[in-house]
Amino acid sequence: MPQRKERCSIEREDFAEDVMLRDRLVARMAAMGEPMDYPRLAAEVLGIRGASRELARRLVAQALVIGDRRESWQRVGDRICREAPTSPGVYVLRDADGEAVYVGKAVNLRRRLRSHFASRRWRALKPAMARVATAEWEEVGSELEALLREATLIRQLQPAVNVQVGPPALRTRRIASVLIRDVVTILPSVEPHCAELVAARSDGAVLVQRTPRSGADLDHHATRTWEFFRPIGDRRGTMDDQSLAALVFSWLAGRGAATTRLDPHQWGSASEFLARVATLLHDEQLFVERLVIV
Repeated sequence: MPQRKERCSIEREDFAEDVMLRDRLVARMAAMGEPMDYPRLAAEVLGIRGASRELARRLVAQALVIGDRRESWQRVGDRICREAPTSPGVYVLRDADGEAVYVGKAVNLRRRLRSHFASRRWRALKPAMARVATAEWEEVGSELEALLREATLIRQLQPAVNVQVGPPALRTRRIASVLIRDVVTILPSVEPHCAELVAARSDGAVLVQRTPRSGADLDHHATRTWEFFRPIGDRRGTMDDQSLAALVFSWLAGRGAATTRLDPHQWGSASEFLARVATLLHDEQLFVERLVIV
């Protein structure tokens, strides 16, 4: 308990210093007038010399939000973390206007979101993150599904804080060429009695389908997967950086190495492929160990 009191005392002292710094900046900016000399402000008030104009501007903006936003930011964080589940998933942090600030993924949503709002992060917090007002999340059944969903949301929302806002590029990932091939993986679903069929083509396309392990709807899902791999023109054989397949191949080469996967070209018809998938879905060891169907 004494350690907790000491930590709280240190945080209160840090907060007082932040408020004083902000007040000094406001006073100096008022005296300086326009145009604002950000490098000079950074040097005189923040003690940071030699910063470029853009870097100095960002440092000043960050310092200005520190004082009056910290308590509000902490309350928002407490509320978000209290409501968040402990399951795997993807999440979107938004500001008061509903604009996406950051998109992320997590094995444990509550723990990951709590790390965003930890007191130690405040001093280095980006201004946009200080404006977070709400969060939304989607629970998923596997790490790969979280990776794919995160990449899709980043591409759609173009959040301000995410560094990687473009599609994942295969050329930047060290993957053996033998692994860049058409594949179907069978993964756990957030719905206990279902599985996720994740199909990835060597040209970059990805198809994700949720199917009951009982076999209901499997005819439709297996047929759709089978048709997904049928050649159309010259679309196949070239990896497209605008796709998400790079994530699938990279994951299978690393953390997903023990995942059950199928070569969709191993069987001569959709009905044969369906029969193999049905066999796997009924196997109790499906999500315990990698299953190989010969």
